[in-house]
Amino acid sequence: MCLLQVKQVSFSYNTNKLFKGKNQANQILTDISFAIEERTCLGLIGTSGAGKSTLGKVILGIQQPQQGQVLFQGHDIYNVNRATRKKLRRDLQVVFQDSYSSVNPRMTAEQIIKEPLENYEKLTLGEQRRTVIELIERVGLSEKDLKKHPHQFSGGQLQRINIARAIALKPKLIVLDESVSSLDMVTQSLILELLAELKDDFGLSYLFITHDIKAAFSISDQIGVLEKGELIELYDSKDQFFSSKHPVVSRLRDSILAEHPRFRTIGRRSGGETGSFSEEI
Repeated sequence: MCLLQVKQVSFSYNTNKLFKGKNQANQILTDISFAIEERTCLGLIGTSGAGKSTLGKVILGIQQPQQGQVLFQGHDIYNVNRATRKKLRRDLQVVFQDSYSSVNPRMTAEQIIKEPLENYEKLTLGEQRRTVIELIERVGLSEKDLKKHPHQFSGGQLQRINIARAIALKPKLIVLDESVSSLDMVTQSLILELLAELKDDFGLSYLFITHDIKAAFSISDQIGVLEKGELIELYDSKDQFFSSKHPVVSRLRDSILAEHPRFRTIGRRSGGETGSFSEEI
C-alpha cells in the first residue's frame, strides 16, 4: 500500500536583489515525483545543495511547495483540516542530523522521550513511565539514563534518544535527514543496525536522506538520486544503480571509497549481480 506520494513538487525561495527592489526566485526543487510504500525505505542520495533537506521539510509540512502535492495516507498535507493534520503529524516523525540542536538542553532524556506521549496520548503517570523505560531500552540505553541531560550523552547516544522520541507514537513514516552523518563510522554502523531492526519490529517506513551512498545501501529498499533539485533516477536494485549510464550517478559511484580492497572494484562491474540495497556493497 502506498504511504507517501510526492507529485510534481516544485519549490523556490524568493530573494531580494540588492538595490533593484525586485524579487528573484531561487529554484530549489523542480517537478519531484516519487512514492514510498508501507514498510519500505527510500534512500535519497545527493551532494550538498542538491535540495535533499528542503524536500524533507516539504514532506514534513514545514515548507509548502509552490507547485505539486504531498499525499500522506491519501491526504494532501497542505489541504486538510486541523484534526486530520494532527493525526497525520502523529504518524509522520523526523530525526535530524544534529542530535544536540534537536533537543532542549534543559530537559532530561525522560522529558525528551515522553514529550510526544504528553501531546498525543492520555496515559497515567505510571503508564507513561513504563512506556518511556521500554523506549529507551529498545534503543540500547538503560533506565538510569533517563535522568541525564543532553550534554551527558555522546552524539550517538543522544541520537538514540531522538530515535526513541521518534518511535514513541509508533508512526507510519520517519524522515531521517542525514541522521547518521555526524557520527563516527562505528557509531554510524550501530545506529543503522538499530534503524533496520526498528523498521522490522514496528513496521516503519523511512525516507533516508543522505550524501553517504554506503549508508543508504545498508538500509534502503530503493534509491533515488537528487541533483540540483531534480530527481534524476530511481533504482530498485544495486545492479540498476551500478549499471546506470547517467553521468551524475557515475560521479556518485566514483566517489565511493571502500574501506576494504575486496570492495574497490564494484564500481567497475558491468552486471550479473542482483539483490536489495541492504546487502553489503
